[in-house]
Amino acid sequence: MTVGRSIRDFAPILRWASRYNGAAFTDDLLAALIVTIMLIPQSLAYALIAGLPPEVGLYASTAPLVAYAIFGTSTALAVGPVAVISLMTAATVGDFADGDPERYREIALALAFIVGLILAALGALRLGFLANFLSHPIISGFITASGILIAAGQVKHILGVKADGDSLIGIARSLTEHASAAHLPTMLIGGGVIAFLYWTRSYMKPLLMKFGVKDRPAAMTARAAPLLAIITTIALVTAFHLADSGVAIVGATPKGLPSLTLPAFDWPLWRALLGPALLIAVIGYVESVSVAQTLAARRRERIDLDQELFALGASNIAAGVAGGFPVTGGFARSVVNFDAGARTPAAGAFTAVGIAFAAMFLTPLLFNLPKATLAATIIVAVLSLVDLKTMKRTWRYSKADFAAMMTTVLGVFAFGVEAGVMAGVILSIFLLLYRASRPHSAVVGQVPGTEHFRNVLRHKVITSSTVASVRIDGDLFFANARFLEDRLVSMAPEGKGVTDVVLMCSAINSIDLSALEALETANRRLKEAGVKLHLSEVKGPVMDALKRSHFLDELSGGVYLSEFDAMSALDHATFHPVAPVNAARNTPSEA
Repeated sequence: MTVGRSIRDFAPILRWASRYNGAAFTDDLLAALIVTIMLIPQSLAYALIAGLPPEVGLYASTAPLVAYAIFGTSTALAVGPVAVISLMTAATVGDFADGDPERYREIALALAFIVGLILAALGALRLGFLANFLSHPIISGFITASGILIAAGQVKHILGVKADGDSLIGIARSLTEHASAAHLPTMLIGGGVIAFLYWTRSYMKPLLMKFGVKDRPAAMTARAAPLLAIITTIALVTAFHLADSGVAIVGATPKGLPSLTLPAFDWPLWRALLGPALLIAVIGYVESVSVAQTLAARRRERIDLDQELFALGASNIAAGVAGGFPVTGGFARSVVNFDAGARTPAAGAFTAVGIAFAAMFLTPLLFNLPKATLAATIIVAVLSLVDLKTMKRTWRYSKADFAAMMTTVLGVFAFGVEAGVMAGVILSIFLLLYRASRPHSAVVGQVPGTEHFRNVLRHKVITSSTVASVRIDGDLFFANARFLEDRLVSMAPEGKGVTDVVLMCSAINSIDLSALEALETANRRLKEAGVKLHLSEVKGPVMDALKRSHFLDELSGGVYLSEFDAMSALDHATFHPVAPVNAARNTPSEA
């Protein structure tokens, strides 16, 4: 029985497949049809971002979807190529391919496989929490910068010029140098598609509803606009022979699906890819889980974070053996999948069938597809990732978080994807350690008429001339040990008449060995100055740890259950017991 449950946990398809029925099949099939229509142009476009032939995007949208249907726990998440991961793929693979297209594809396969192994290993070790080390400001800044960088990189296809550059500055410089060679027909196609796609996002749905189309079909039709743009521009290029006029087209695209094969094992290459693969794995996981959790909450469902790691790992391994490149859960297509009524992960498997059909039978129709159309599709999609409102909100709320966000943004712009993310992560860790090294502390006094003690700078409180009390809000560990020692000793300045210092421990959850030694040193220094050190409101786990040391035996003062107990015992003349509020009502004389 235990084995059976473990297998069901390992492959969630075994849990929902037994309950699968005709109604769920109908809903999943309809959702798959809509997502397939949306995913075909997306897959082609994102392969272009990754620096790969368009058909590779179709390959990356088949086997991974099937793998996620077996191992995933979200009913709506749609796995496949996404803009940010495609950009990271291009940045990584380009460093190793030396301009060789065949080598480029081999490395992309290996990268997907390594990303999959990393994610699967993290899932097996139940390390989903590691993604928490990438803060929201860093992720938001990275996605915003990546959206701008991707859009800038596609402008060359809109202009019909050859330009390069790995950074925003490099791309801008190259575009400026080649701007005079811009190709008018290409610009008209690219600009027209951009205008059409922006129009459909805002006006197509209301227009269709005005003509009697219901809300849901109107929304789905509007989301299928990129496919309509592809069909229309292919027809234009074919009818007017625009390829002969210099309009760049996709050209011959292999028909069918590649055979399944393991990437060639090249240990020096794999070792070099480990760092970038880990970064892609973590960012892809964070993006995917964010989408999955958001959609699950709307249906009051629950996803398993560690199982999601394994499911994404299996999806990337599938991409690595089926001719694709790294994938993750995409926001736009997952929302469409959700809105279209997908009931189970089977919708993803049905979508894979639709994409496979396109790869086997429809790729010859892509011959006259203008690259400007794909570029326009990318630009419109990725610019929606640019979130200036979050930047403004972050600036208002936390200057430190804003600094981490802008470090990531500027790092991506100036030095590329990996350097930008690492710069943001390093700054975030530095700020975290800085804040931890100087936790908030407050001198406290008694709120009149109560037994509560609050910050003297925020409340009108009663204090003692002989007993000083300080509350430290944070765990005590090696990073703030010196701060702790200095703060306690500073509470009893020479000549001020302080005889006792109370450390209020209500906000302290742990004390490590370095902090313990700092407490011992502070206790000794205060004792030498004729001042006793006391503790109040020590939590159980902290007290258990202190009892395993000699500190309590050496403590010059005492340990009190509450701050009021400590202050009233040490300065009874100033701090008096407070009568209960309802005591007067219960006295016989008042009855």
